[in-house]
Order: sequence, then C-alpha cells, then structure tokens
Amino acid sequence: PVLVPVVGLTMPIMWLYLLINVITQYVCIRGVFILTTECTSLTVTLVVTLRKFLSLIFSILYFQNPFTAWHWVGTAVVFMGTLLYTEVWSSMQAALRGAKVKAKKTE
Repeated sequence: PVLVPVVGLTMPIMWLYLLINVITQYVCIRGVFILTTECTSLTVTLVVTLRKFLSLIFSILYFQNPFTAWHWVGTAVVFMGTLLYTEVWSSMQAALRGAKVKAKKTE
C-alpha cells in the first residue's frame, strides 16, 4: 500500500497506477476529440503519430532500452513525413527565391 498525499488515502500501488493511467488516457482522448473538431483528419493523424513517437522515445529512455538502427529509420520517417506535410521545404524554397529576387532588384 501507498499513501496518496493529497487525499490522505492508503491504496495498493497498482490501483494508483491504474487511476493515473485512466486519467492520462482521458486527457489524451479528450484532446484528440477536440482536435478532430478543429482540424482535418490528416492533421489529427499527424499529431497522434507524433505523440506516439514521443511516447516511444520516452519509454526507450526511461527503461534504458537500446536505440537500434530501426528506431533511427522510424525517427527519420516520422520527421520527414512531418516536414513534408507541413510544407516546410516549399516554404523555405519560396523564402530563398524571394530573397534572391530582392537581392537582384537592389543591384
């Protein structure tokens, strides 16, 4: 048993873990439902994928598991997909083109 400091209850540690898990899952799914009403389904999928990725990284670090070559491949795929979806590359190219055009006009 463990003493819950805020409420002063004593309960088995596994019940406390279960309670914390239920609360965090509720917060997560509520956030996804709110995001679904505000964004497109592709954006929601991207955000959920990034959340899962961060959860995986946290798990690897917390449990001190090795970060293998397949983890690096997955990391590269997640970040490339995110960058492609957010159109970072085209924005950077447009900004660079704009800077070149301004430089030619001032000459």
